[in-house]
Amino acid sequence: MLERLQRRLGLRTDPAVFFTSTVLMVLFVVATIAFTAQIDLLFGTLSNWITDKLGWFYILGVTTFLIFLIWIAASRYGNVRLGDKGDLPEYSNPAWFAMLFAAGIGSILMFWGVAEPISHFANPPQQNVPPESTGAAKQAMAYALYHFGLHTWTIFCLPALAFAYFGYRRKLPLRLSSIFQPFLGDRIHGPIGKIIDITAVMGTLFGVAVSIGLGTLQINSGLASLFGVPENKLAQVLLIAAIEAIAVVSVALGLDKGVKRLSNINIVMAIALMVFVVVTGSTLFLIRGIIESTGIYLRWLVPLAFWNDAFGDTGWQDTWTVFYWAWTISWSPFVGIFIARISRGRTIREFVLGVLLLPTAFTIIWFSVFGLSAVDIELNGPGGLVQSVVVNDDIPGALFAFLENFPFTTAVSVFSVLIVAIFFTTSSDSASLVVDMLCNGDKGVGPTHQRVYWAVAEGVIAATLLAATGKGGLDALQQVIVVVGLPFFVIAFLMMFSLMRALGNDDAVPVFHRHRFQRRQDPQE
Repeated sequence: MLERLQRRLGLRTDPAVFFTSTVLMVLFVVATIAFTAQIDLLFGTLSNWITDKLGWFYILGVTTFLIFLIWIAASRYGNVRLGDKGDLPEYSNPAWFAMLFAAGIGSILMFWGVAEPISHFANPPQQNVPPESTGAAKQAMAYALYHFGLHTWTIFCLPALAFAYFGYRRKLPLRLSSIFQPFLGDRIHGPIGKIIDITAVMGTLFGVAVSIGLGTLQINSGLASLFGVPENKLAQVLLIAAIEAIAVVSVALGLDKGVKRLSNINIVMAIALMVFVVVTGSTLFLIRGIIESTGIYLRWLVPLAFWNDAFGDTGWQDTWTVFYWAWTISWSPFVGIFIARISRGRTIREFVLGVLLLPTAFTIIWFSVFGLSAVDIELNGPGGLVQSVVVNDDIPGALFAFLENFPFTTAVSVFSVLIVAIFFTTSSDSASLVVDMLCNGDKGVGPTHQRVYWAVAEGVIAATLLAATGKGGLDALQQVIVVVGLPFFVIAFLMMFSLMRALGNDDAVPVFHRHRFQRRQDPQE
């Protein structure tokens, strides 16, 4: 029956994965609209239980993944090429960086670049320094960089590496189920594999929906300050529709013409905005601050990687670190497949170092420029950001309140709205391509209307989370994603063991390196 429906709709996909994911999505949307209070209570209860009982698991998990990736890059497996012998990278390093950055957290830096440092500056997480002091500023930078540096890109890098290895070395479809072939064998093509892929599809849809929701809140706030557009659910739904309309066009154009072109344009625009802040702001202070922030991050990295607030038990991490890790890992299959798709031909060492270090270096510069500029405005300028962002609880409007302290405020704010819109468009169209791949299996690239369908689905879920839930806004997004992220942490641990088993079984070590290793083990020598 499903096969007949598939043919009638002109689809090229795995009908079990496609239609089951569609049914689950529709059930969520209908249930959320029809039983708003009950759904709010359900996600609120589950989210509170997870953060209270399992927050430590999220924090330990990401640090464990980072240690694993560093080890595998430094090990004898680092020279393994993700592809056939002689394969060269399809994209240049600048194009590769632009695409993985735009699909990863480019949009999130726009949202949190000012908001998080100024929030921690006003309310230091560890509360051992006075609020709004230089000590609070250093602590704010340490936490912001912890949240968006190596640890975030670790969450993307681990599945990306696994997808690339099983896709290009074992020639399996770029699907989450393929990663578990060492454990499941041919059962990855059966019901168990389909359940894994459906989980990946749903996680991607919810993770991207949260990102679209955050972007919508920020764009709505920017348009409100610029043109008086009301900040309400109707405006946010209309904005989602506009963003998804652009994403649909990009999806139809494909990876090279759509995503690649938008990503390159967007990264140039983002860098231009950052340069503008440096040139028109406290230039010398920011240059010195970038260097100092690097030292702060490196000094705080290990303590924060294991910090669980065991002694203070303030619950601070529940709404910050745990939310970030749950959100990031829920859409890690999407970003992982996308990064794998654009990374064929690179060695494991080149891949891991590139995915971890290049975006982290850019993140340090970005947060140093925007975060330290915000702190400088509070300490040495007219101030007002703490009142606007923290006291008035206007996280989405942080960037635009910040830009009021720079020349050409209106023009630059409009420019920033465009950057945010394009960032979220690239995230959406990249996710649409990936969800289609998750559903296709080994059937090749699906028809255009199939990918467009998933772009629309992401917008529908985002609109539902913002408009139909009782709380709405950031609180609703946080509660849902903390719950959705939990199974993906379990999957990520299994992913590490599966990758190691595959590397061992394949003896996937370059010949010259393998012989050297064997000679060290030869007792006759």
